[in-house]
Amino acid sequence: MGRSNPPLRKQRQIFLWASGLSTAGSFAGLTAKGWVLMNGTSNPLVLALHFALLSLPTLLVSGPAGVVTDRHGCEKVLVWAQWGLLAGGSLGAIAIPISSGLNQALLLLLSTLVVGIASAYELTARNKYCSLLVDSPQELGAYLTSFSVVFNVGKLVGPPIGGWLVAFTGPSLALLLDASSYLLPIATVVWLLHPRRDQEKRSGHAMGTSLGAAWRGCGIPLRQALGFTALFCLVGFFHPGLAPYMAFKLVGASPQDLGLFTSILAAGSISGGLVLQRHSIWLSQRPGLLLGSCGLVTALGQLGLAIGGQPLWSLAMAFAIGAGTAVLLSGANLICQVGAPPQLRGRMAGLAQIAFLGGGGLSGLLAAGITMEWGLSWCCALLGTIGLGLAMAELWRHGKQKLVLAD
Repeated sequence: MGRSNPPLRKQRQIFLWASGLSTAGSFAGLTAKGWVLMNGTSNPLVLALHFALLSLPTLLVSGPAGVVTDRHGCEKVLVWAQWGLLAGGSLGAIAIPISSGLNQALLLLLSTLVVGIASAYELTARNKYCSLLVDSPQELGAYLTSFSVVFNVGKLVGPPIGGWLVAFTGPSLALLLDASSYLLPIATVVWLLHPRRDQEKRSGHAMGTSLGAAWRGCGIPLRQALGFTALFCLVGFFHPGLAPYMAFKLVGASPQDLGLFTSILAAGSISGGLVLQRHSIWLSQRPGLLLGSCGLVTALGQLGLAIGGQPLWSLAMAFAIGAGTAVLLSGANLICQVGAPPQLRGRMAGLAQIAFLGGGGLSGLLAAGITMEWGLSWCCALLGTIGLGLAMAELWRHGKQKLVLAD
């Protein structure tokens, strides 16, 4: 008689913890990379390029990642992607001791590009994989939002760890922690988890299984949600790329100040994620209200930064921006997953990534250009004003619409 598998509830907890610990290591590494690039160049455009290399690959890769996930199975693609993340993290870890100056910066940016490509596949496959760890479709929304909360906890604890390691041991140890953290999810998926593989619906290889077919077949409400997310992220999701520069200008120049700033962003993300988790079913049925409200909070936070003030005021505005953007991103993903048929969920995850990470990567480059020309305050004022208009329009036009959830 074979060994019985742990119940799905236990498996969901294991997957959450493994992913959360991996996320903490990843953000420790990203903080270390950002500080090294900031310390070496003091150029906001380089920092924006760093985030762009992490996020913009989604514009080219997320579509194929969704198609591959729907065709070949989310578990297989998830493991492949984790090995890719390990390779990218390892490249960043060895770049510090073997190089310096421009060569070091190029290796770090190459490492980020590899991680960005692998992340597009990992996130797409992970979203669909979550549906195999729940007992009923009604549990999927709550589990996805729980995943978002754990992810943001990793964002909270990772940057201070990265800042502390950079300050006291140098960036190499932080980047080594980043690389080794990917081993935990690989081991978890391969050896510990036994999802409901028989419940997965794959799309096959027909012409109707393309990304375009998923876009056409997902329905008008999901297309509206994706369109607003992409447009708003273009003007409202630049802080991940400019976080080291924003921390330098608003809080202080030390690695610990960068860790504090990014941790406050993450604390806002956690708070917003908890609200979304508690009301996941109700909010997922009202995409216009959910996404428009998140855009409104984010835009007001950006306008608050434009006003200026003491570091505590800036940190409070960072908290609001963290809450607004986190719920916007996780909310868009939640809407796409619970509102789409199972055979489309891999591709819908890819479309959601294109909307928020693709838009965010372009937003970082746009904000960097405005900052270099007119300064950070004018950048926050201009993009915050545009974001405020977009959010108000979304609430006015679609705030009362309801979405029928898929089975």
